[in-house]
Amino acid sequence: MSETWQRALFWLGGILVCGLALWLMSGILLPFAAGFAIAYFLDPPCDRLERLRLPRGAAALVVLLGFFLAVALVLLVVVPLLETQIVDLVRRFPQFVDMARADLNSLMGFFQERLSPEDYAKLRDAVGAKLGDAFSWLGRLLQGILGGSIAFFNILSLAFVTPIVAFFLLRDWHRIVGRVDSWLPRPHAATIRAQAALVDATLAGFIRGQATVCLLMAVFYATGLSIAGLDFGLVIGLLVGVLIFIPFLGGAIGAALALLLAATQFASWTPVVAVAGIFVVGQAIEGNLLTPKLVGERVNLHPVWVIF
Repeated sequence: MSETWQRALFWLGGILVCGLALWLMSGILLPFAAGFAIAYFLDPPCDRLERLRLPRGAAALVVLLGFFLAVALVLLVVVPLLETQIVDLVRRFPQFVDMARADLNSLMGFFQERLSPEDYAKLRDAVGAKLGDAFSWLGRLLQGILGGSIAFFNILSLAFVTPIVAFFLLRDWHRIVGRVDSWLPRPHAATIRAQAALVDATLAGFIRGQATVCLLMAVFYATGLSIAGLDFGLVIGLLVGVLIFIPFLGGAIGAALALLLAATQFASWTPVVAVAGIFVVGQAIEGNLLTPKLVGERVNLHPVWVIF
């Protein structure tokens, strides 16, 4: 067997072993992955403090305290507003179900008058089956997110383990990078370093740009829907802001929810059209201005490629 094939089999075996290990430990990786992500994005400000003659450990502590303090302040401002709207949404959810059922019965009556009994029976069975599947899927989703001891364990681990992991990784970041660099095969070390630097710049630029887009669009939708008088506009706006990184799908989910709520809340079609207009304008701003400028330029992609 040639040396090239031996090297290829070695790397393939290493990748398979690492993949198996990650799969076996997937249940406990969440706080470590979150801590690594925090340390990765907080390393630049920590380096700046270190250049100001602040010890690395103290710089890591200051940066992390500032980061978590900022997160806590945002939560203190946003959570009470969200809590009020979410509680109201849960309280009024049966009313929405009754309204949707009444609209569905009216629509089915419309088809009953125009279809033969056999065709109407087929349509009714199909609609009932699809609605049952949808509610069953929604129930499984909520149970998976909120139920069981795993969700409770993840919350505790994120709250208590992640900051500790992030601190130690941030404090020893350059030492860890140096150790990984020492493992590189010397003949290819320069090429690997260059490619890693390119990946680092592209990944950091993309995520920071996308995070900026999500934040701006969350503010836009939450403000616009609240001004339009839509109940739960803040919740819908923040939800769209979180999902907007998924092209088209995030905006489509938010628009569908907002239009459904608007149709059940308002007696006339004018506010519903206003809500639809907010999403049309938001999608135009996000797709033609924010994403190409904030994401495309950071990853050195032409705006047309980003839109594509």
